Amino acid sequence: MTNQQTLASLAVRVQSGQLDPITLVEETLTEIGSHPDKSIFVALTRERATREAQAASERMRAGRSLGLLDGLPVAWKDLFDLAGSVTTAGSAVLENRSRAVTDAAVVAKLASAGMVSIGRTNLSEFAFSGLGINPHYGTPRNPRSTDAHRIPGGSSSGSAAAVAAGLVPLAIGTDTGGSVRIPAAMNGIVGYKATRGRYAMRGVFPLARSLDSLGPLCRTVQDAVWADAAMHGLTAPVIRRAELADLSIVIADTIVFDDAEPEIVTAFEGAIKRLEAAGVKIRRQAFPSFAEIFELTARHGALVTAEAYALHRERLAGAEAANMDPRVVARTRLGEKITVSDYIALLEARDRLIHEAGESISAGELIAHPTLPHVAPLLDPLLADYDLFFKTNARTLRNTSIGNFLDFCGVSIPCGTGGAGMPVGFQLSAPHHQDDRLLSAALAAEAIIRGDA
Repeated sequence: MTNQQTLASLAVRVQSGQLDPITLVEETLTEIGSHPDKSIFVALTRERATREAQAASERMRAGRSLGLLDGLPVAWKDLFDLAGSVTTAGSAVLENRSRAVTDAAVVAKLASAGMVSIGRTNLSEFAFSGLGINPHYGTPRNPRSTDAHRIPGGSSSGSAAAVAAGLVPLAIGTDTGGSVRIPAAMNGIVGYKATRGRYAMRGVFPLARSLDSLGPLCRTVQDAVWADAAMHGLTAPVIRRAELADLSIVIADTIVFDDAEPEIVTAFEGAIKRLEAAGVKIRRQAFPSFAEIFELTARHGALVTAEAYALHRERLAGAEAANMDPRVVARTRLGEKITVSDYIALLEARDRLIHEAGESISAGELIAHPTLPHVAPLLDPLLADYDLFFKTNARTLRNTSIGNFLDFCGVSIPCGTGGAGMPVGFQLSAPHHQDDRLLSAALAAEAIIRGDA
C-alpha cells in the first residue's frame, strides 16, 4: 500500500517526480474502496481530491511546489467542515444539515500547503466516547487485531484506523479527553494532542470548548511535526531534534498505573530502561494534582459532561434523542445534574491545578506514563453490556483526560505490545504552550521508545 509510507517518504517521491499526485490520489481512493472495512470513512470527497491532486501535479511539473506536503493525502475526522459536504459529527441526526460553505480553518491551512483532502473519517457520535463505537456508521475494526474484532479507540476511531490500515499517511482528529492519543495508542501509531488554542477552531464541531484541542494521527513524530507546522500556517517546520543527553523525564506515579495490565507496565518500563541507557535523565514523582482532578469530578461532575450537555440540551429534550446512540444520550444527560456553582468550582480549581502541575516539575522536564492502562478491548462484550461499556470508557479515558484538564500538550508513541499482541502507547507530556519543546524531545526519543534504536 502506497500510504503505508510516511509523509516524509511520500514527499521524497512526489517532490522528485517519481510519484505523480494524481496517481497517488487514485491509488488512495482505490485502496479505500477495496478495503474490507467500510466503517473507517463516512464519506469520500472524490471530486475535491481529484481537483486538488491535479493542481498539485501541475505545480510539480511547473517547478512551483508549495512545500513538503504538496500533493499528499489527508483525511479528516467528521467534525471538520469541508466546503461542499455535510459535517455529521458521527450522528445520524445531522445527516440532513446544510453543506458547509467554507472549510474549517485548519482544513484551509493544509489545503494552502497543497494537501489533498480524501474524505471524512468515522468517530464516536458527537465525539463523546473514548472507545470509538458508532451504531450509525459502524465501528471500525482495529487493523492491528488478529484474534477478533477489537475496538479502534475513540473518539477519532476512523482517523486512527485509516492511518494504521495504510489507507492514508495522515488524518486529523480532535482531543477533548484523549481522542487523538487513545486511538493512536490502540492502533500502534503516533498521535499528538496540541495545547488547546494552538490551532484555530473555526469550523470544528465542538464537544466541550474549554477542553477541545486538535492534533494529527500519523506514522512518525516527524510526520506530526510537519503536519503541526502546516496546521498553524508555517511553510516549513522550525522544530529541531533535541539532544538525548539534554532530556529529563519525570514518571508520574499517581493514578496512571492503577489497575494497569502487567504487559502495559512491562512495555512502558522497557522503554524507560532504553531511554535511561541512552543518557536520558529519569526520575519518578507523585502528582497530587492528578488525584485531585478525579476528586473534583466526583464532587462536582465532569467538566466535559457539563459543557456537552449545554451544547446538546435542546437536542436531548426533543425527538432527535431517540435517533442518537443511547450510551451517548445517557452520558450527556448526566450534565443536567451539574449546577452553575459546580461548573464554576471546576473552572476555578482547574486554573489552580494547571499552575500547580506546571510548578511541580523543573523547567525543561517532561512527564511520562502509559497512554492507556490496557490494550484495545474486544468489541462484542462492550456492545452486549452497557455497564461494561461505561466502566471501560472511564478507564480508557482516565490517563489521557488528565492532560486535557491540565491543558498539557502530549504525544503518544508506540513502545511495544501487550496482551493479544496489541500495541502499547507511551505518552510524553509537557505543560501548556510547550509544544515545540515536547515535539523536539519526541523526535529525539521516538526510535528508543519504539525499541528501534
